[in-house]
Amino acid sequence: MSTLFISDLHLCADRPQGSRAFFGFLEREARGADALYILGDLFEYWVGDDDLDDAFNAAVVSALGRLVAGGVPVYLMHGNRDFVIGDAFARASGVTLLPDPTLLMLHGQAVLLMHGDTLCTLDVEYQAFRREARSQVWIGNLMRQPLAQRKAAVEALRRKSEQEKRVKPAEIMDVAPSEVDAVLRRYNYPRLIHGHTHRPARHVHLVDGHACERWVLADWYQGGSYLACDTGGCCAVSLNES
Repeated sequence: MSTLFISDLHLCADRPQGSRAFFGFLEREARGADALYILGDLFEYWVGDDDLDDAFNAAVVSALGRLVAGGVPVYLMHGNRDFVIGDAFARASGVTLLPDPTLLMLHGQAVLLMHGDTLCTLDVEYQAFRREARSQVWIGNLMRQPLAQRKAAVEALRRKSEQEKRVKPAEIMDVAPSEVDAVLRRYNYPRLIHGHTHRPARHVHLVDGHACERWVLADWYQGGSYLACDTGGCCAVSLNES
């Protein structure tokens, strides 16, 4: 049996194709897994667990709950779009929330899981915003707003971010190799799996004489794919191939 990894689905009601792909993936490929790990940005944005009654959100929660009830544990890590997912979401869906980063032993291999945005240290402006937005003060101010006001505020932030990305140099929105090497060294040279950059690939980093594999997960804007890992290693599988 394989352990499956996905990230950056950016689910929302306005992208029915991606939503259908996700629901189908849960019913087919994920049913045969020993576990499913979602490494951030499951949703295009999440403004609070008091939005669980929204029809689309409820459908996602229900689909995850069916998979968990069928015996497949699901682990969810926050991304930069959905970092206020909380305990109520976890209870309703049956998923287990994971800290970022998380180090685990998987099929005899040490594996470090991250969303990936903290690796993009060359984007100094984003890292400053990330520190502010993850603070209890910022989150508290957001959550005190009415639900509709929160959605409008997050939509505005999302549009601003998209505009800024159009003018930023491409290289600063990718991981910083020096930061990757530092993280691999800090965690004793594991295999690293992350998303965020939307640049799916397999990389090998030579750090202090250790060859460390780094897998970057794909986004699901166009088709999508997942990473399957077992005792023989990992491979990326397109949804069109599975």
